[in-house]
Amino acid sequence: MDVRFYNAKILQSAGGHAFSVVNGELWVKGNTIQYIGDGDVKTQSGKKGQACAPASVSCGREKPVVWDREIDASGCAIIPGFKNAHTHTAMTFLRSYADDLPLQEWLTQQVFPKEAQLTQEDAYWLNILGIMEYLTSGITANFDMYFLPYASARAARDTGFRTVQVCALNNFTGSLAQMEEEYYAITQMGSRLGYAAGIHAEYTTSMQLMEGVAKLAQKLRLPCFLHNAETKHEVEACMERWGKTPTALTDAVGMYAYGGGGYHCIWLDDADLDIFAQRGLSAVTNPASNLKLASGIAPVRAFTQRGINTAIGTDGPASNNCLDMFREMFLTAGLAKIREMDAACLCADEVLYMATAGGAKAMGLTDCDSLAVGKKADLVLIDCKQPNMQPEGNVVKNLVYSGSKQNVKMTMVDGQILYEDGQFLIGFAPDEIYQKANAVINRMT
Repeated sequence: MDVRFYNAKILQSAGGHAFSVVNGELWVKGNTIQYIGDGDVKTQSGKKGQACAPASVSCGREKPVVWDREIDASGCAIIPGFKNAHTHTAMTFLRSYADDLPLQEWLTQQVFPKEAQLTQEDAYWLNILGIMEYLTSGITANFDMYFLPYASARAARDTGFRTVQVCALNNFTGSLAQMEEEYYAITQMGSRLGYAAGIHAEYTTSMQLMEGVAKLAQKLRLPCFLHNAETKHEVEACMERWGKTPTALTDAVGMYAYGGGGYHCIWLDDADLDIFAQRGLSAVTNPASNLKLASGIAPVRAFTQRGINTAIGTDGPASNNCLDMFREMFLTAGLAKIREMDAACLCADEVLYMATAGGAKAMGLTDCDSLAVGKKADLVLIDCKQPNMQPEGNVVKNLVYSGSKQNVKMTMVDGQILYEDGQFLIGFAPDEIYQKANAVINRMT
């Protein structure tokens, strides 16, 4: 689809972690951003929907552009799509089911027994439900770790969403052979699908498996991710078993030859932070989930001070319980400030960068991390003509500190509009998805 947005406030990278606003037009040609500028172009008189491209565009000044749609974005901002950098999407069936429990009790007594009853078909519909929620929050890609990856990949492919699967290998599910098979199969299912190596966590994975994953990640040249230092108990138990922290242990077995990172990363010590910085690893913070499970507050300021790429994720809908990047951005900023007792320790631009480009870097999606000519058109139209976004003194600060899902007017993935004005354009009726999701949990014992 060829789409012309005009009269928009376009949020572009200003270098580093800063953003600047361009007032004008953004053109999408197929799945790619073709032009960003003031829109001072010749319009072919008498032919609505056609315009001559600027000289800087390859089609030249004399060739008319015929638009599938022209969208007046007056009062709106166009921002890069959010990248939800840690998810367990199919866990939508456990939303509000097992709340108000500490992590290990929540996992072993509530989550694992119900997950054992899931089928591939269940997970397919549950993933679509999660994708719908992502779209309402301006999320254009997710980094999904779950033990039914084909269901997640199928759901993303069939709805047009962008997803990167992370292997959740552990002592109870999966195998090294299965991980290799998944890598080849899923990456061939569609251009919007990717794959990364990984384990669920050190405490669920034997040394033999960890060493096997490291070797396979090196063979396939894949980054490797895991739940890392989510709780104080996890780190203490790992020290008792191996005399090393989870970060030091996984580094020692060679998991990060091609990069990677960790989810949560709350209880990292200085040596762990050095490993993250030296290896170029990404730290993915999940503030809402960590608060709800009383796991702790990640040292986000320490990440930024050491130049560690930082991303933001919602975690799963069983532990969060909502998949809302606006809430995650506010909590990332607010918790960092209270942890350091310094209101200036993290600014809005840094947080928005984490939610967009930082997540894209962690996921290997550098072709859709920002709004620039030649990048994939993963973008969000934000309605600024609402009370929570007025006055428009600073668009970035409004997004991080007062923005909400109500401001998401449109979500576009790879040049395809998947959500607009409350309507889902994914090929499925919402009521059908809600019925399927409720049927899954209602049948379980």
